[in-house]
Amino acid sequence: MDEDLFQLRHLPVVKFRRTGESARSEDDTCSGEHEIEIEGVRSELEQVELEDGATVPKDFANPTDDVFMVEDAVEAIGFGKFQWKLSVLTGLAWMADAMEMMILSILAPQLHCEWRLPSWQVAFLTSVVFVGMMSSSSLWGNISDQYGRKTGLKVSVLWTLYYGILSAFSPIYSWILVLRGLVGFGIGGVPQSVTLYAEFLPMKSRAKCILLIEVFWAFGTVFEVLLAVVVMPTLGWRWLLILSAVPLMIFAILCFWLPESARYDVLSGNQEKALATLKRIATENGAPMPLGKLIVARQEDRGRIQDLFTPEFRMTTILLWFIWFSNAFSYYGLVLLTTELFQEGDVCSMTAGGRKPEGRCSLECKYLNATDYTDLLWTTLSEFPGVLVTLWIIDRIGRKKTMAVSFFIFSFFALLLFACVGRAFISGGFQAAYVYTPEVYPTATRALGLGTCSGMARVGALITPFIAQVMLESSVYLTLSVYSGCCLLAALASCFLPIETMGRGLQESSQQEWGQEMVGRTHHSSSSTRST
Repeated sequence: MDEDLFQLRHLPVVKFRRTGESARSEDDTCSGEHEIEIEGVRSELEQVELEDGATVPKDFANPTDDVFMVEDAVEAIGFGKFQWKLSVLTGLAWMADAMEMMILSILAPQLHCEWRLPSWQVAFLTSVVFVGMMSSSSLWGNISDQYGRKTGLKVSVLWTLYYGILSAFSPIYSWILVLRGLVGFGIGGVPQSVTLYAEFLPMKSRAKCILLIEVFWAFGTVFEVLLAVVVMPTLGWRWLLILSAVPLMIFAILCFWLPESARYDVLSGNQEKALATLKRIATENGAPMPLGKLIVARQEDRGRIQDLFTPEFRMTTILLWFIWFSNAFSYYGLVLLTTELFQEGDVCSMTAGGRKPEGRCSLECKYLNATDYTDLLWTTLSEFPGVLVTLWIIDRIGRKKTMAVSFFIFSFFALLLFACVGRAFISGGFQAAYVYTPEVYPTATRALGLGTCSGMARVGALITPFIAQVMLESSVYLTLSVYSGCCLLAALASCFLPIETMGRGLQESSQQEWGQEMVGRTHHSSSSTRST
C-alpha cells in the first residue's frame, strides 16, 4: 500500500487552462486551472529551460506555473513594438497583392482596345492570373507548414516580383498571358503572410489587427487607381506594371527581418530557435518572458490535406471552401463589372421615357478616361467603410455572424447595382474570413488550411471574368442575379459553420479539443507527437 502511494505521488501533473487565458490572467489564481493525474509513462514532449532573467511581476506571469506554451508567452508578452513593425511589413505584402489584382481591371480594357482583343481573350487574360493562384495556393500552404512560414512567403514574393516586372516587356498577347499566369502563381503565396502575422498576435488583438491589415489592401487598390491616372495617359501600361511592383520590391528587401513563427518552430522541434524568437519579441516590446520551461511538441506529419477532413474539421473545411469561393467570385466580379460598365459610360442606357432600363448594354471598345478613373476611385474608396463596420461588429457578434451579415447585405445591394455599398460589404466578408480561417485550424495545418481556402477563392475568381465580362454582354440583370444568389448561399454557409472562434486561442495540436488550452504535459499528446 505504501509503495502504491509512493508511485502515485510521482505521477506527472497536468494543468489545463481555458483557451484564451494568458499566463497573467487573474482567473488562473482562482478556478481557471484544474490539476488532474494521468496514469502511465512520461510524455514524449520536451522541455527547454529558460535562462535566468529579470524579475517577473506577479500580475505578469503566474509564478506557480513551471511550464508554458508559445500561446502563453505570446499572451504574456502582449502587443508592442515588434507587432507594430510586423503589421507594417505584412501590410506592404497586402498592398502589393491588391495592386497586382487591381491592375487586371485597368489592363484588360486597355489591351482590349490597343491589341483589338475579342471579349473571350480579355476574360482569359484575367482568368489566367487566377489559374496560377488557384494552382499554387495549396502548394504554398504545404511549403509553409513543412518548411516554415517565412520560407514560403519569401520565395513566393521573389517569384511574383520577378515575373511581375518581366511581364511589362511582353511583345504579344501569348507572352503576357503566360507571364501574368506566373505572376498569379506567386501571388498564391502572399496570403501566408496572414498565417505568420496571426501567430504572433495575442488573442485580444488578433481580429482587430488582421482587419486593420486589410486597410493596406484598400490602400493598395486606391494607390493603383491613382498611379494609373498619372501613368496611363503618358507612359502607358508597361510602366504601370513596373511601378506597381515597387511595394513588392520593398517587402522583398525587408522580409529578411522577419523571424520564423515560434509556433512553427515548436512544432518542428526547433526549441532553441522558438525560444530565441520569443526572447527577441519580449526585448523589443520591453516585456519580460514568462517563468518556467517552454514545452516543445515535435510533429513530423505537418501540412497533410487529410487532416483538413478529420471529423472535427470536415464540415468546417467544406463550408469554408464555399465561403471563400463566393467571396472572391463576387468581389472580383464587382471590380471587373465596374470597369466594364464604365466603358459603356453608364450602367445601362435608358429608354426615351427614362423610366425603364433596357436589359442589354452595348459594351464596345473604349479607353478608360479621367472620369472613369475617378468613378473607379470612388468605388474603391468604399472598401474603407466596410473595414470599419467589420472592425466594429466582429468582436461583438462573432466571426460567423459577421460573414453572414456581410454576404446578405451585399446580395441585396448588388441587385440594386449600388456598387459602393456592395463592395464595402463584400470586402468586409473577405476580411472576416481572413480572421476566422487561421483561428479555426491548428498550427500543423493552419497554413495549408488557409492555402486551400485561398485556392478555392481563386476558382471563383477564375470563373468570374466570364460572368462579369462575357455574360454581361447578354444581360446586366442576369449577371447581378448570379452574384446575389451566390452570396445568399454563402450567408447560409456562414451560419452553419460548427465552430465560433471569437474569444479562443489558437490551437497548437490537431488532437487538442476546442475550449481547452493545454498547459503542461499529457500522455494523450504523445499519440500525435514524436520526440526529437
